[in-house]
Formats: sequence, C-alpha cells, structure tokens
Amino acid sequence: MNTTPHAELEQQIRQHYAELPRNQRLVADFFITNIEKIAFLTVHSIARQTGSSVASVVRFCQSIGYSGFGEIREAVSTHLQDKLLNVQERFPLIHQPHLNGTFNSVANQDIQNINETLATIREETFTGAVDLIVRAQRIYTAGLGISNLLAQILAYQLMQVGIDAHTLRHDCVTFPEQALLFKKRDLVIVFSFPPYSRETIELAQMVNEKHLHLIAITNHPSAPATFCADISLIVKSVNLLYTNSFAAISVLINALTTECARRDTRNAQQMLEDLNRIAHEQKLVLNI
Repeated sequence: MNTTPHAELEQQIRQHYAELPRNQRLVADFFITNIEKIAFLTVHSIARQTGSSVASVVRFCQSIGYSGFGEIREAVSTHLQDKLLNVQERFPLIHQPHLNGTFNSVANQDIQNINETLATIREETFTGAVDLIVRAQRIYTAGLGISNLLAQILAYQLMQVGIDAHTLRHDCVTFPEQALLFKKRDLVIVFSFPPYSRETIELAQMVNEKHLHLIAITNHPSAPATFCADISLIVKSVNLLYTNSFAAISVLINALTTECARRDTRNAQQMLEDLNRIAHEQKLVLNI
C-alpha cells in the first residue's frame, strides 16, 4: 500500500520528535496540526507563526530527513492537488424551515464533523486499527468523564460481535493498577478529548513503555495521547458549546465494530445467536 506524502511526513516527524530541540518541537507541532496548509505557506510565515527563525524551520525539515522546506511543500502540494480533483461532497448540509435555528445549527455542525472526519482518517489508518483489534487477545478501552461512556460503548459493541473487550474501571482502582494485568497480546484503546485527562495520558505512556499496542481516539493530530499510540484516529468533535460533539465519534465506533464483524462473520453471527438465546431464556424465566 502506497504511503501518502501526508502520512510519510507525519511518520517522519513522530519518529524524530523526541530528539528535536525545543524550538524545533514547536515547528513540529505546527506541521502536524497544519499538514494540509503547508502547501500554501512560506518558510517565513511558518517561522512567524511558530515564533522561531527561518533557519530553525529549515533545520527542522533537515532533521526529519528532508533536504529543506521546499521538498516538503512540493510533495504536500502535489498530493493535495490530486486529492482536490477527486473530492466529492459526502453529506450535504441541511436546512429545514420547520426546525428552529439551534436544531439546524447543531445538525449542520455534526454533519460537518462527520465530513471532516471522513476526510481526515485515511483508509490505511482505519484498516490498521481494525487489524490491531482483530489480532488482539483482549481489548481494553479507557477514558475519563464522557470519554468513559464512549469507551464503554465501544467495548460493548465489540463484545456484541464476539470480541473480548472490557472497559477499564475508574473507582477505587486506578488505570495504572489495572494496567499491571495487561498481557503481551492485549490492545488498549484510549478516548482522549479536551480537557485531556492526566490519568488517561499516563495510561497511554505506561502502555507505550510496556511495548503494548495502543490506539488513540482523539480530536487533534498533536493531542498528548497520539505520541504514545501505534495508530491515532482523529475525530472532529467541534460543538456550538464548550463540550465535545460525539456524532462523528459514534460513526467511527460503529464503523470499527462493523468492519470487525465483517472480518469474521461466522464468529459475529454465532455471538448474535447466543445473545438472542440468552435474551429468550431470560424472557421465559421472567414470564414476560
């Protein structure tokens, strides 16, 4: 499978990130966050926006394996042109006169979140995440606050298609304590959305140190959990209020579960039959 210039650039940045000096890390953060915009920027504008010098930007480009900024911009620009030629609007925005302004605004924001998420997550990234899930011996999902609910939903849906998935508790037992039970073939999936919880990030770091596989589902390419993850699934969660919208996240959860079931239809079908049998037996016991 061919790697896009975007993916190659991001991979190079992450590979060299730990060894970069502080001023170049600021440039690295800017590149990761604004990969699609690089084609339209100059080295001087990047230096100005990152508070660094032109020389620092050039040295950063060389530090991650490129001859200079020109090589990066040319590669990103060519890929962007090809992408624009094939862009089709995925879901049109809506306007229903019989609905009030807030309803329309929220619905359109969620549609935009889904569209941007579809455009952001590359096919090879999604496929790679599914590969890790189906190969794992056991799945652990984790998150705090509303992210804990999302983690529960993903674990529940994976269990429904026959995958051994569990959500880490957050009560008298901490994430690091539960991480002590992780096995070599286990996979951890963390949900991390603003405000990023310190304990979730510490869990991601611990998983990374134990050399276990980690998938981060988050809202930003340079979110803290992404630097510990094998695969990062970036989901747009912009909301009209200060909270996160979860429309696009729900689509991603359903897509992951559906693809896992498609990979092993026999196992998923058997699980469905067993669940239906249990539900039927409980119904008889309760005389409903």
